[in-house]
Amino acid sequence: MKKTLLFSLMLATFNLLPGISKAQLQKGNIMVGGDLANLDFTLGGGGYFQANVNPKLAFFIHDNFAIGGMVNFGLTTSSGNGTHTTYGVSALGRYYINDQDINILHQGKFFVEGNAGIQGVSNGNGSNTTGLGLGIGPGYTYFVTQNVGLETLLKYNGIVGFGSTPYTSNLSLNIGFQIYLPGRKARAILGNVK
Repeated sequence: MKKTLLFSLMLATFNLLPGISKAQLQKGNIMVGGDLANLDFTLGGGGYFQANVNPKLAFFIHDNFAIGGMVNFGLTTSSGNGTHTTYGVSALGRYYINDQDINILHQGKFFVEGNAGIQGVSNGNGSNTTGLGLGIGPGYTYFVTQNVGLETLLKYNGIVGFGSTPYTSNLSLNIGFQIYLPGRKARAILGNVK
């Protein structure tokens, strides 16, 4: 009996979700959250740790199109190669594809994200690059509730600049979450913080 009730509740919830993703991507809404990339913990004698964190904030200036900013920080430590850090601040743009032929799940949306800003890489072996950082890639957001989306993003990142290495690039697979707030609600929250 409990399993049947739980299954019915889950089915009813998923039937309510189709309109959620469209409502959260409307002009005036706010997206706030972040991504984790290259999360790796090596156990044993290697002494290796790697993680990147990318907090993001964006405002929907049109339906399905948001602009904002992001910060990135990455740290890799290894007993043999020292510490490797990445850092930067970038402008961010994200466009959600609103085509039912592409978005096979009603509670999810594909998107394309791009960023441009000042970024840098400093390696433990003494090489470094600081300059213009560019990134672009496709992603997918799955709305687990009306205001929260879990996402994955495959992104190419490159830095062209100055230092001992004039160019560096990587391809990262990011897992993260975003909170989508209606514009009125976000203004009320920000109005209460003084």
